[in-house]
Amino acid sequence: MRHVDFSPLYRSTVGFDRLFTMLDSLGQIDNGQSYPPYNIERTDESAYRISMAVAGFSENDISVEAHRNVLTIKGEKREEQEKDEAEILYRGIASRTFERRFQLADHVEVTGATLKDGLLHIELTRNIPEEMKPRRIPIARASKGEAKQIEAKNAA
Repeated sequence: MRHVDFSPLYRSTVGFDRLFTMLDSLGQIDNGQSYPPYNIERTDESAYRISMAVAGFSENDISVEAHRNVLTIKGEKREEQEKDEAEILYRGIASRTFERRFQLADHVEVTGATLKDGLLHIELTRNIPEEMKPRRIPIARASKGEAKQIEAKNAA
């Protein structure tokens, strides 16, 4: 994919810099990051859920942070010394550190996070302020025959 230069648009627009940055980042390779796997679900008209498979991680190993429309999920498994000092012959359950970032739309807020059965569920809600919601403007019927006259000064 060719790189698109958005710098001329930066000079002639105001407030769209985040949009251009997001468009610019679409062309970048994600470095094949596929761990941990996740789903994004729409649970209601204005509610969403991100479910992430984090088997082997506890609540203390994961941090969830939302800052300026970016949701960051970090996982760092602390090395635990087992009492048995058992030798692991094969490690199939990944416990490597990870960091996932999600761009959140305007007015999307993180309302909670739960860890259950190896899945981290992050609940999101879109709260659009009343003044930004579309509203219907009633049209008043003009009464017939009552033309209002605007007063004007007579020229003397």
